[in-house]
Order: sequence, then C-alpha cells, then structure tokens
Amino acid sequence: MPTATRRTLARPARIGGIGLHTGRPVTADLKPGDAGAGITVRRTDVHGAAIRAVTDHVHSTDRGTALGAEGAEVRTLEHCLAAAYALGIDDLAIEVDGPEMPIGDGSARPYLEALSAAGVADRAGTAPTTWTVQAPLVVREGDAQYVLAPAAALRLTVTIEWAHPLIGRQSRCVDVTAEAFAAELAAARTFGFVAEHAALRARGLALGASADTTLALTETGLAAGALRWPDEFVRHKALDLIGDLALTGGRVSADITAFRPSHAGNVAVARALRRLAALRTPPVLGIQEILGTLPHRYPMLLVDRVLEVQGTERIVGIKNVTFNEPFFQGHFPDHPVMPGVLVIEAMAQAGGMLLMGAVDDPETKVVYFMSLDGVKFRRPVVPGDQLRFELEMLQFRGRNCRMRGVAYVDGERVAEAEMAARIIDR
Repeated sequence: MPTATRRTLARPARIGGIGLHTGRPVTADLKPGDAGAGITVRRTDVHGAAIRAVTDHVHSTDRGTALGAEGAEVRTLEHCLAAAYALGIDDLAIEVDGPEMPIGDGSARPYLEALSAAGVADRAGTAPTTWTVQAPLVVREGDAQYVLAPAAALRLTVTIEWAHPLIGRQSRCVDVTAEAFAAELAAARTFGFVAEHAALRARGLALGASADTTLALTETGLAAGALRWPDEFVRHKALDLIGDLALTGGRVSADITAFRPSHAGNVAVARALRRLAALRTPPVLGIQEILGTLPHRYPMLLVDRVLEVQGTERIVGIKNVTFNEPFFQGHFPDHPVMPGVLVIEAMAQAGGMLLMGAVDDPETKVVYFMSLDGVKFRRPVVPGDQLRFELEMLQFRGRNCRMRGVAYVDGERVAEAEMAARIIDR
C-alpha cells in the first residue's frame, strides 16, 4: 500500500447473499465513509448508531469476528474488512440489513470484486493511521501464538496444524499488498468439519453452511467440490488475520509470524498494537494528578500514570514494576514475583481513579472495594514489567458500581477480575 493518504470508495457498492451462521438472506451496502471516520458498520434493520470497526467493539470471536454496541451485533465481518484493508481503504461505511454479513462463497473474493468495481479514491491531505512495532513482541491467546517484529510494511507468515489428511501442517508467507491479496488469498474459502456441524447448529451457528459457502471436511477428505489450492486452508487463515488486523483502525507495519492463529488471537494482536501506540503518547493524567485524586502513598500507591479516560465508562492505567519495589524483599528474595493481590490492588486503584472522576469533591471521598469475582492470574509479574490496566464500568448506581478489569504485560493478559466498589466520605 504505497499511498500515504487516506482512501475511501469512489462509489457505493452492494453485495447480497446469506449469512454463514444465520442462514438468512442479507444485503450489505458499502459506501464512501466520512473523512477520518474509519470503517463503520450499521444495522439498518434495527435502531442504533454506526459501530466503529475497532477492537473496543469486538463482541465475539466465536467462529468469526462480531462487533456489537447498544444492543446491535454484526457477525462475520472479517472477509469484508480483509478486502478493504488490502485495497488500503481507510474510511468505509457499511450498512447491513441483518445481524451478519453475506458470506458469499466463503472467501473475500466477492468483497474484493465489489470494492474494486466501485473504485478507490484518495483523500489528499489526510494521513492514514499507521501502527508500527519498534521491538519484537510475543502475543499468546489460547493455542495461538504470534511474534511481531519491526518492518516497513505488513508481512505475514502463517502456520496451521490439523490432524487431517488434507491439512496436516501448512505454512504461507505473504507481503500484504493489493496485488498479492487478490492473487494469493482473496479466493481462499472458510472451512469446517462435518463432524462438528450438528453441534454448531445446536448452538445456532453454521445454519448457512453448505457446499456453496464452506469447505466441508469429512474424516478423509472434502464432502464436495475441490480445493482451489492444496494449501487453501492456511491461505484462508492468513485472510482472516488481515481482516482482524483491520480492527486496529489503521494500517499495520510489522512482520507477524502466526502459529495456529484464531480470531481471538488475531484480535489480541490488534489490541496489542493499539496499546503499544498508546504507550508512546503522553499520559492523560500524570503522577501529580494521581496524587491529588487517590489517598494512597508510598509504598501503596501503585498507579504511575493514566493513558486514557472515557467519562465514567473506561480507564487505562500504567504501573511500572521495578526491582526496588519493597515487596520484592520478601516475595521472594531469590525469585522476585509481584504478589497477585497487589496486581489486583493496582488494578483497583486505577478503577478508583475512574470513580473519583464521577464526583465533584474527590478530596473528601474514598473508594472502598467490597467484593472481587472471577479473579484469574495468567502469569507472574516480575521486575522490568510494565502493567497496563484496562477497566470498564459494568454498572454504576448512586455511589455503588461494578467494574471489570484486565491487566496486561506486553500485550499478554496476566490477570483479570470483576470488582464491586463504593464511594464513601472520608
């Protein structure tokens, strides 16, 4: 993608068909987007605002990527997003009259053809958002593992493994350009296993799966049809990864090696890229503002800065973990590990900053946390780590609230919990 300006569609396009999971007829209108708005999707069959296609709005990664907001959800966006990304389209308005995008033949080719026929227009003087990697980074999510390294553009090396005669171990490397996407990836179709079909249908999934929309694998081969490439399976996984990377809300410059990628893992990579960019931006609140809001002091003040605050809905905070932390003297002298309770305490303090922003006189108030639920520790936190806390408000009534928090180190989830808290007078 050599262009350094934002791009959008020159003319509207339309694509129709059925949903892979709903099995229902659906039509998607693809329209030029407002300058700087990014890619948005809106349900025309229900009342609701357009949903921006970014990781903040990922609603599900179960057998596809779904976005949701204000009670509206749109599933299986990854093929459309992949085609838009390959063409360098930054601003695109998607309007769909159902809960799922048309699946077409199970590949991104119908979307690529529709967008290409509509034409792409440059927006002179407007720069695209670009996400870069400045040092190697590893992201893990379930069985999926990704290694990100600095690069001038997006290059993918994808490896998959399945104990099936047609798959086995497959790898594919591609420099993601419009030409390479069209020639090597766009026509690769989604696939599934016949043995799983009944269970998926019982969950309300794959109701539109057929020989026209999906590569169906029996125990020994294909239920119908023929492969377009012997390694069509890994090509489709690379296609899905590109679509999910579009949820960064920009273009990616990185060399990404993906082993056993999944939609959940792909979205974790997109989130990690957005976090890395946030760490390179000035804080919203520095230590002086934190000291003026929280009553904690040494050695119990565990938030160093706040990167993002969205009203009373969301906050992102940072804790730098150094070997000089007093708790490392006893936990443990020869194997320093940050106590898990202090990881949760630091997360709770970030949540306290979010709550204090909702009161007029925070200097006269204090936050008491009343309960913790669903606490999980994924890996140890050690000296040299930088903890990033992301908390979202689940419920806020009067002086009581519930929040969900997740702690990350280098994009990898290390702890999570739901917390109930209350604001009281000091």
